[in-house]
Amino acid sequence: MRYAIVIEQAVGNYSAYVPDLPGCVATGRSLEEAEQQIREAIAFHVEGLREDGSPIPPPNSHVEYVDIAA
Repeated sequence: MRYAIVIEQAVGNYSAYVPDLPGCVATGRSLEEAEQQIREAIAFHVEGLREDGSPIPPPNSHVEYVDIAA
């Protein structure tokens, strides 16, 4: 499965979340650390859903960039 992630710069760190997995969040001191942490959070989240017998939400988010004139 391939999930979209969102990483946002915060004050002093980065925060990340997965739109298709509510409650799946992570933080990191750098962009790279936030990405690594959210990868681990996704694996942990999906494992927990499986253990609980809950359905694993399919990846549905679509990410696109839009260029605008400055």
